Amino acid sequence: MKLIVLALCIVAAVAGPVWLSAEEAGLIRGSWQHIKGREVDLLYVIFKENPDIQAKFPAFVGKNLDELKGTAPFAEHAGRIIALVEKYVGYLGDDGNDAHIRDMLNEMGKKHAVRGVTREQFQAFRKSALTYIKGHVEWSEPLGAAWKLAFDKMYEVVFSNLP
Repeated sequence: MKLIVLALCIVAAVAGPVWLSAEEAGLIRGSWQHIKGREVDLLYVIFKENPDIQAKFPAFVGKNLDELKGTAPFAEHAGRIIALVEKYVGYLGDDGNDAHIRDMLNEMGKKHAVRGVTREQFQAFRKSALTYIKGHVEWSEPLGAAWKLAFDKMYEVVFSNLP
């Protein structure tokens, strides 16, 4: 019996993160609908609160954030970042998307590792993004728990690719 329990523990550890339940994913998708179309504002807040994150983007280094906010390159980049998060949100709650989620997040981790992005900067991104989201949706304890879990699971994969 001990051998079976040990084997199950090993399988669970190797399997990696279990993604969100359909209910948790539904909460996140519902709140995400209020963020869509606000990519520029969200990225602006993240950069405003975390200048070290802005400094990781070569096209934005040393530029005035208030002037940058209204430019096409800023809007384009904000759209790419939000599209990635939206894709992740769309995959949540469907176990059949595990390979897609892993591939996407592993690629994201590898790209950010090359640019020297740290775990701390990812956590700062998380904090700023959640603060923004809280200000634009009807926040609840279950919604907060779902977002926490979604970021935890995302970062578990992403961080496995960082030094």
